[in-house]
Amino acid sequence: MSVGPDPVRDAMPSFDDPVARAEKARLRAEMRLAGTIADFFHDADARLDDRTRLMLAQVLASIIGAIEWDIRRHAARLLANGGSTGAGEAILKVRAGSVVERLSRAGLLRDEELMDELIARVRHDLIAASLPVEAGEPDEASLLVRLAGVPDSVVASAASALLVAESRRRVANEQGSAGGSELPAELHHRLVWWVAAAIRDGLRRDTGECDRAITDAAQRSLAAHDEGERPDAVATRLAKALDARPNELAAVLIEAIGDRRLSLFVAVLAHAIGIAFDQARSITLEPEGDRLWLALRAINMDRPTIAKIGLALSEADPRRDIEAFADALDAIASVGVEDARASLAPLELHRDFRMALRALARTDRR
Repeated sequence: MSVGPDPVRDAMPSFDDPVARAEKARLRAEMRLAGTIADFFHDADARLDDRTRLMLAQVLASIIGAIEWDIRRHAARLLANGGSTGAGEAILKVRAGSVVERLSRAGLLRDEELMDELIARVRHDLIAASLPVEAGEPDEASLLVRLAGVPDSVVASAASALLVAESRRRVANEQGSAGGSELPAELHHRLVWWVAAAIRDGLRRDTGECDRAITDAAQRSLAAHDEGERPDAVATRLAKALDARPNELAAVLIEAIGDRRLSLFVAVLAHAIGIAFDQARSITLEPEGDRLWLALRAINMDRPTIAKIGLALSEADPRRDIEAFADALDAIASVGVEDARASLAPLELHRDFRMALRALARTDRR
């Protein structure tokens, strides 16, 4: 990742010690070569394209930066209020990107769950922004706007909240900023304490009052986090409130895709199948699309519906092979509903159970 620091470069000695500097330069060259070789032998479909890599770096840096600033600012205020103005000023004095670099150096940003969530979020947002817009009636409002105005207050409230949440996410992506982490609670909790530890690690003083202030500031950040405001969570609430009937599903899914409301598409699909949002998002983002087509057959979507969804996703995601999809469309449409449901049974398992099974499978491959 481009946000990752070079640990050798970051610890380079001055030219006053040319021998040490030359040795560091040699180690840096070796590390660069090793990284280049590893990248060359990666499968092409495992590599991030430049656009995804850039946005992932931006999102990660902005999330960490927002958490870091929140903790530093509140800790400094606590110290100043307690009479330790110097310690407060020391916490506020920081080189830009130092916490990201420290966490990267420690290997913490390679956390599989964190990166899985962020990569999925970035790919979701990029695909959503690239979906072709399917125009409806000339004077007809978009799906979410119409839902925000229905008499059912639960549906209307959730639709309005999704409009706000997606707008906030879109602005953050465009400006390279973050109003909050928008991570699931467990990942936010993990990242807050990592950031707090990195802040503490960067201080040149060792005082209990700094530790207490940083701890209190981190706990404040945790208390303020509301994962229910994330677009994923809001879309899930809306899908549950809508509770689309079988004969309504095709129209809702197609219109959600046509309005570039990918989060609503994913949430409606997840609700219809009975799986978690993150699982439905994962199969929607897979470039091969095999599990998505099976999911659509599991809720009895017909050939034209699957074709429209597949075409829209292929236009938005250059990783997809539209010709292969077209060749397989008849076979996809012929899959029985019960067979499709049976093939997706693992997705219905409890998340922690799935993670445990994945961990066991990983050890068997070693």
